[in-house]
Amino acid sequence: MQANGTFEVTRESQPLAAVSAPANLGRHTLDKRFEGDLQAHSVGEMLSAGGDVAGSAGYVALERVTGRLDGREGSFVLQHSGTMDRGTAALTVHVVPDTGTGELAGLAGSMTIRIASGRHEYTFDYTLG
Repeated sequence: MQANGTFEVTRESQPLAAVSAPANLGRHTLDKRFEGDLQAHSVGEMLSAGGDVAGSAGYVALERVTGRLDGREGSFVLQHSGTMDRGTAALTVHVVPDTGTGELAGLAGSMTIRIASGRHEYTFDYTLG
């Protein structure tokens, strides 16, 4: 199955538990609102690292999504892994196995995110087992 829509995200910088200056580390909280086939709110944590070359960085994040997916109510966790290699982006976003609750129990899948003209769009390919 496939769900499509948009989302808005608020990211706030947080203090790091440990500091490593050469890696340009960062920690952020995430707050998202999804619209479209996924009507949901999520909160999460993100860790990032910047490289010494402009356009090179990486991040990992986990977020708990709570709401409705094509009319089914529940929650699930998304795991992100992204890199920028001198401006070339690579991103994977997957449902963490067995994190689906309620009518979303057994959810599996991956999400593609596109950002164009400041607008965040998603395509979520998923199965319900």
